[in-house]
Amino acid sequence: MRYLILHGHFYQPPRENPFLGEIPKEASASPSHDWNERITKECYSPNAYSRILDLGGKIADMSNNYQFISFNFGPTLIDYIAKTRSDLLERIVESDKKSIERLG
Repeated sequence: MRYLILHGHFYQPPRENPFLGEIPKEASASPSHDWNERITKECYSPNAYSRILDLGGKIADMSNNYQFISFNFGPTLIDYIAKTRSDLLERIVESDKKSIERLG
C-alpha cells in the first residue's frame, strides 16, 4: 500500500437555546460550560497544536495535524469555533492551505 487517507468528519449538533440564541450551561460537560467548549478544548484544539516530544518528554516541536488528514467541519461546529476560537479557525484554514500546497 502506497497511500493511506484519514478523513476526519467533525460535527457537533446545535446546542443553542432557540429562543435566546445562547448555549446553556451543560452540567455533564463540567468543568467546561458546555460540550462544544469541552470537546474543542480536548479534541479540536489539541489537533491544531499537537506537541511533538523529545526523548526527555519535553516539547521539541508543534504540529498542526489537520494539514495531514482529509477533513470537514459541520456548519454548527465551525460557526462555534469562529465565534469563540479565532486562533483555532486560523489554524484550520492554514492547514487546508498547506495541504493544497503539498498535494495540489
